[in-house]
Amino acid sequence: MSESFVEAITPRKENFSRWYTDVVLKGQLADYAPVRGCIVVRPAGYAIWEAIQAQLDARFKETGVENAYFPFLIPESIFSREAEHIEGFAPEVPWVTHAGEEELPERLALRPSSETIIGTMFARWIQSYRELPMLLNQWCSVIRWEKATFPFLRTSEFLWQEGHTCHATEEEARARALQMIEIYRDFIEEVLAIPVLAGLKSEREKFAGAVDTYTVEALMQDGRALQAGTSHYLGDGFARVLDITFLDQDSQLKFVHQSSWGVSHRLIGGLIMVHGDDRGLVLPPAVAPTQAVIVPIYKDKTRSWVLSEAQKLAERLRDAAIKVHLDDREAYTPGWKFNEWEMRGVPIRIEIGPRDLEKEQVMLVRRDNGTKEPTSQDGLASTISQRLEAIQENLYQKALKFREANTYQATTIAELSDIMSNHRGFVTAGWCGSDRCEQMIKEETGATIRCISWEENQPDLPCLCCEDTKGKPATFARAY
Repeated sequence: MSESFVEAITPRKENFSRWYTDVVLKGQLADYAPVRGCIVVRPAGYAIWEAIQAQLDARFKETGVENAYFPFLIPESIFSREAEHIEGFAPEVPWVTHAGEEELPERLALRPSSETIIGTMFARWIQSYRELPMLLNQWCSVIRWEKATFPFLRTSEFLWQEGHTCHATEEEARARALQMIEIYRDFIEEVLAIPVLAGLKSEREKFAGAVDTYTVEALMQDGRALQAGTSHYLGDGFARVLDITFLDQDSQLKFVHQSSWGVSHRLIGGLIMVHGDDRGLVLPPAVAPTQAVIVPIYKDKTRSWVLSEAQKLAERLRDAAIKVHLDDREAYTPGWKFNEWEMRGVPIRIEIGPRDLEKEQVMLVRRDNGTKEPTSQDGLASTISQRLEAIQENLYQKALKFREANTYQATTIAELSDIMSNHRGFVTAGWCGSDRCEQMIKEETGATIRCISWEENQPDLPCLCCEDTKGKPATFARAY
């Protein structure tokens, strides 16, 4: 095998989209499926999703959320009950019309989201204030028949979680929606090492059927924004349509107020585009399926000695709760293995050979910055744990520094257009709140409002479009 394993990865500056696809395919994270717009998530990619799922799931449950599962198929009579909701999804919804040769009496939608089917069950289960709040989440896949697809970022079928809650009051439902967006922000920054902006979506950009949509937005290395997660206050609109009522303590029959919230496997795409480099993937230790890989280096005379010591080292590290893999494959050279594990983004490589054993040391190599460090085997597990923490923090700080260096301000459409053409990135500017101005800005610059600041005491800014002096700060960017 050739040791120039990563030569086939396109440099980011040459073609960022092709670089991204190279990392996904050659890093064995996913492959294209025979179905248009769908991908097969391979074990390396699915292991990252499992790590995301496990840690997010624990955070959800700490707030009282329980997991459930609802049908993939939604009868048209149920799906179409919320008009704004179905209108928002209509172009993307596939329908099942036949079972075998028999035409179904009613079309069945392949779920693009589950508000209607879950709401139907809420109406059956909730009778009294005693059943509230009802806090449910499901881990599943959904179908949205996208015209243009991109692995992990936008696919016709994708993995996600969707939380749905019912509350007695608007105040409680809004508090839950805001609580979940903060959980997303904390998780994405702390675990994925990706800095995000949190804010409110505009009417044009919000979720179909929501009163308000809250979002967390991240900046990719090509200057485009990625919507990393959303949380919605749904009001009582779905409840009125689906008849989700409860008898309150004052003996009055009332409609529940709802929230819904979700993230998808596009977080894996975000990881790639925020932390990756021209050698491939760079994984934060907190979500890396393998945190350290041991590569033994030997010749025929030292083979059994080195392999035996490498195995003992792997066992000691596993006992210390470090996710370690011993690469003892005979068919590949150490150099080839170095390149492969670098491309797969493993945070630390541990090289061990006869000279290292004589000195009772190993060579630690960090994936984030490439530094090599001869390290004593005495207390090695503790040293590696410290290095993993340092890598996690370094990745976050590096991404934050990039975002800050690529955040601009604009006061006119011309300035925003120039930034989008020559730099990209996040742009802070004023917006008066009108749909007309928002649409004109998008048409002339290609940028959309990613989020509107909800911070108090923000100064008024002139609107980019109409120059209304009472515009509110908004963040614009071109987005995935």
